[in-house]
Amino acid sequence: MNLALATPMVLVLLPLALLPLLLSSQRTQSYPSVEGIETDPLSVALDWLLRIAGVVAIAALILGIGGLHRLGRTIEKTGEGAHIVLLVDRSSSMDNTFAGRAPEGGEESKSAAARRLLKDFILHRDHDLVGVAAFSTSPMHVLPMTEHKGAVMAAVDAMDRPGLAFTNVGRGLALALDMQEADTSPAARVIVLISDGAAVIDRKVQEQLRAAFARRPINLYWLFLRTEGTPGISTVPAPDEQDTPQAMPERHLDKFFKSLGISYRAFEAENPQAVADAIAEIGKLERSPITYFERIPHEDLKARAFAVAIAAMLVLLAAKLAEVRLVPESEEA
Repeated sequence: MNLALATPMVLVLLPLALLPLLLSSQRTQSYPSVEGIETDPLSVALDWLLRIAGVVAIAALILGIGGLHRLGRTIEKTGEGAHIVLLVDRSSSMDNTFAGRAPEGGEESKSAAARRLLKDFILHRDHDLVGVAAFSTSPMHVLPMTEHKGAVMAAVDAMDRPGLAFTNVGRGLALALDMQEADTSPAARVIVLISDGAAVIDRKVQEQLRAAFARRPINLYWLFLRTEGTPGISTVPAPDEQDTPQAMPERHLDKFFKSLGISYRAFEAENPQAVADAIAEIGKLERSPITYFERIPHEDLKARAFAVAIAAMLVLLAAKLAEVRLVPESEEA
């Protein structure tokens, strides 16, 4: 039960709880003789009930005064989920709408839509460990892997400041991989990249990423928030157009991800509903068996102990009020 007392010394008073078993609280009456009266089982039962109520009242009062509490503990549980790093693009283009302009009126920017939908995703994932990272010119470690939803929601909300111009997706991915490496549990690993574009990844960084992905299985999802009228991931250049990472960074980033030999899937979204559908699909795909540990905090039980004592004393009070004093005939005269 992991029960403890804030003041263990009160236990020296606990033998007082035995007094009701030795002494009766009921009013005594004088009779010439009770030898001819048969034993009344109901009366015996009521007598023991009141004695036990007295024991409970005294013991509960002593435990309440002593600061009864349940110690905090960690319990192992099983469920369905994954260990997920949300890697969010914070380049300035994310502050525009899907139409490629600054939000006006009731319009929602790509970053605002992503934050809103990611929070809904987190809210419905009961057993995940989630970390949050961001990137623009450089990567930002926002929140380490945690099971606390409130902290994750706050971390996602915190990424509402205007972004910078550059998109350094390579260093962002390296940070997300480092966050996964720090977690040694055998759970399914997931990186969700949320970005509205890509940039050229240096050859040296590509090799570092390739080696990091090869060290352990990680599922990679790219949620590409495509601006209206811009090339998509699968857009094939015309014969007279350049097919290079500089000219078509999204297409070549997708090709790089496919060359890693990992479980990878890309989603193109051109509006908030498409983003919601993609996040829902990721949620369906990442439902692997997972073992996780839940921290149960310290629980104060003083109030419960006093409530039990009050209930027992009310039983004793009701019995006392129900007593009837028999008056001998000589006194009545």
